[in-house]
Amino acid sequence: MSNLHLISFDICPYVQRAVITLLEKGVPFERTYIDLANKPDWFLKISPLGKVPVLQVGNEVLFESAVIAEYLDETTEPRLHPADPLTRAKHRAWIEFASAGLMSLWNYYVATDDKAFAAARADIEAKLDRLEGVLEDGPLFAGETFSLVDAAYGSFFRYFPVLEALGETGWFDGRPKVARWKDALLARPSVQNAVQPGYADKLQAFIKGKGGVLASRIA
Repeated sequence: MSNLHLISFDICPYVQRAVITLLEKGVPFERTYIDLANKPDWFLKISPLGKVPVLQVGNEVLFESAVIAEYLDETTEPRLHPADPLTRAKHRAWIEFASAGLMSLWNYYVATDDKAFAAARADIEAKLDRLEGVLEDGPLFAGETFSLVDAAYGSFFRYFPVLEALGETGWFDGRPKVARWKDALLARPSVQNAVQPGYADKLQAFIKGKGGVLASRIA
């Protein structure tokens, strides 16, 4: 495989999906962090959407985290997508659900009034309930086998320890399957190493900068 270079932002959950996939596969790669508030010209030239992650594969460029993960899965072992086409399609659908969950979290930490804040929390909890209903024995989404679905949810679940540290607790009450899955992912080296040291502090600073209801809880 050509040399891989991942363009990243230090708290982006979509970048984390790509990093987790790379680490699970043991593929060597270079990582460069940029400031999304001050995007360098060279990045804008190679990123059609102006977003991270971007994966440079030799002289070629891939963008969008799902596309990057699929490419890595098709070109390197071990395969993280199921072999069965229907099961694979279902996994892709639940990866999209993870993206919807990230949007719900965004709405939660940018909510500027109590009504919007409560609605965003209810939306997140409804999504957790949906996951509780689809999970089986675990500990991962598909039992013992790590998949691209797990790579997607690793970055989703990473938010909750930060939220709990701010006093927002009770997310997994009555949701033992989701709690078990969350714990299994957050204990996994690929998930732990998908971010730089100080991630929680950086996320709190980012939330504080949004000036919403949650920001008021940060000292």
